[in-house]
Amino acid sequence: MRVPVNEPVITDEAKRNVLSALETGWISSAGAYIGEFENAFASYLGVKHAIATTSGTTALHVALAALDIGPGDEVIVPDFTMIASVYAVLYTGATPVFIDAEPETFCLDTTKLPSLITERTKAIMPVHLFGHPADMDPVLTLAQERGIAVVEDAAEVHGALYKGRLCGSMGDLGCFSFYGNKIITTGEGGMVVTNDDALARRVRSLKDLAHVPGKRFTHEAVGFNYRMTNLQAGLGLGQLQHIDAFLAHKRWMGETYTQCLKEIRGLRTPITKVYATNVYWMYALLVEDEFGISRDALCERLKEREIDTRDFFLSSAKQPSIRALGIEQGPFPVSEDLARRGFYLPSGLALTQEQLDYVCASIEAIAHDVHH
Repeated sequence: MRVPVNEPVITDEAKRNVLSALETGWISSAGAYIGEFENAFASYLGVKHAIATTSGTTALHVALAALDIGPGDEVIVPDFTMIASVYAVLYTGATPVFIDAEPETFCLDTTKLPSLITERTKAIMPVHLFGHPADMDPVLTLAQERGIAVVEDAAEVHGALYKGRLCGSMGDLGCFSFYGNKIITTGEGGMVVTNDDALARRVRSLKDLAHVPGKRFTHEAVGFNYRMTNLQAGLGLGQLQHIDAFLAHKRWMGETYTQCLKEIRGLRTPITKVYATNVYWMYALLVEDEFGISRDALCERLKEREIDTRDFFLSSAKQPSIRALGIEQGPFPVSEDLARRGFYLPSGLALTQEQLDYVCASIEAIAHDVHH
């Protein structure tokens, strides 16, 4: 049995919408589905504005640009994150200031925040990881005290709750990804959300080449072409209609994996904090020394059984692209440890009971072989 790390479920509504866009010729960034998807997403999150973009990366970039962040400014960003979070800061000309991870949730360690803030700090970018929310209250409180913006990277937590609040709706701006492996997908795509009218206008302008209203080819700033297509928006709209069912499937997946794997010595299953509702975007594990073989060896044995896995992110500060820029920060011991020991199991919305049982049985068999 082959078990891919992620396989999406495309709903009938999504297929109908895409076909409609094709048949009517509305295939670019004009078309009714753009506004409908933005409005539906804003309504779901309970925010005033949602602005569609080409990816989660461009959503982060245009959000930072809307805050006028640029050269000489600093943005605090987790060392343990997908590199797009860091690149979005670099695109503006600002400097990323890395913060180590908290070992249980893998999100930023908020206890280290105060010592990293300088007069140049213009924003904090908490990243919610693998479906688990970052601890937002300390971030929001500190940011408000110091007059610093908060840009949430909510790419991996569609529908996750922090103390009853939806992730992505708490900061000055929230950014989402709709890549093919996300809970809501548009293939490629992203969204910026905010309750601030002025920031929303700025994001909407900058993502569309900063046209002067009413003057089509007059541009008031250096903008970007980050426009989502009507095809993608139709796909996203058809997916969003099923988000409750998708989240229920993720919850089933996470709880079933934990039930099956929690007794295996040396395998640390996900920890969900009392303040959080985990949506298990990916089912993330840590391999402890007691397991008997390394993370890499375990993943290699799973691969032999045609079970696809993915290693955790590397420390951003250790990335060759970051070192080449002369950015020398760290060490970040928690982040580096997670990169060495962490991986995630097949976690897609198309995952079946049969596939999940096969993955669990395979891990149990490998553990038994190692310990006997």
